[in-house]
Amino acid sequence: MTGAPHIPVLLDEVIAAASPVGGVWLDGTLGAGGYTRALLDAGAQRLMGVDRDPRAEAELGTWTQPYADRFTFLPGTFGQLDILARDAGADALDGVVLDIGVSSMQIDEAERGFSFQKDGPLDMRMGRNGLRAFDLVNDATEAQLADIIFQYGEERASRRIAKAIVAARPVADSTLALAEIISKEVPRGKPGQPHPATRTFQALRIAVNEELAELVRGLLAAERMLAPGGTLIVVTFHSLEDRIVKRFLADRAGKGGGGSRYAPVQHVTPPSFEMITRKAVTAGREELERNPRARSAKLRAARRTVAAPFAADVAGLGLPGLDRTLLSSEGGSK
Repeated sequence: MTGAPHIPVLLDEVIAAASPVGGVWLDGTLGAGGYTRALLDAGAQRLMGVDRDPRAEAELGTWTQPYADRFTFLPGTFGQLDILARDAGADALDGVVLDIGVSSMQIDEAERGFSFQKDGPLDMRMGRNGLRAFDLVNDATEAQLADIIFQYGEERASRRIAKAIVAARPVADSTLALAEIISKEVPRGKPGQPHPATRTFQALRIAVNEELAELVRGLLAAERMLAPGGTLIVVTFHSLEDRIVKRFLADRAGKGGGGSRYAPVQHVTPPSFEMITRKAVTAGREELERNPRARSAKLRAARRTVAAPFAADVAGLGLPGLDRTLLSSEGGSK
């Protein structure tokens, strides 16, 4: 492995939420296998690891040997975890863990194009397929770019940045070249504050990989696939992701609000989850000192009930309009 090793965040908290660990688990964001190894060591009888990143598959030989008879790698996206698991012979799962977002392994590789700290091609794809960030910045309309940067990056200067990108076309296939265009439109903050390009790069990465729509697909797939008593654990790294997970679990646990006393609810769907974590779990001081990446991490966990899955309705999850349109065009999440 090149670069700094990937350190799984909130690892102790993940195992605590999963305990007692047993049965069949699925790690939907395998990466370097940090959660997978810990769950297998804690007692999972079988674990399936899903990842679309070719780097994750290439690294399997560095750590899987001790678990060879209990571990199965499934190339693909966690939005299809139920299909992948069934194809691998699992009728149901006893646990699902998802670590959402970009990994330090991906950021550290300049050739992947995730970081503006090192020059590399404007790629940003977690997998092998689909549009690159280079395609977006050169082919999307100014309005489309502005929407992407505003909705996924929560960048107030989105229109100004989009206009500057379009004016600079053709934009070079270079992360540093794009970062320079953005930096001219966003004043640099005080020392220690994020780089001016941070939010725009985040937005492009989310758009390229359909990350928020994929998160919703994964939550719905986990709801369909978890056995009664099965555990869902999700670790997020920014507010857009956490808001979706929080609202999904609150809705499925029957805590998403109902009718008022003037318009009482006529039918209550039995909750498909019960909460394990009352509120988001965050990293302690020791972990923050050891791993600064954990500073924005939030863990939420819930346990599957015997109730049937809810209808695949994404309304109320806090999805940006771009994702609602995307999921709607798919005919609902599968």
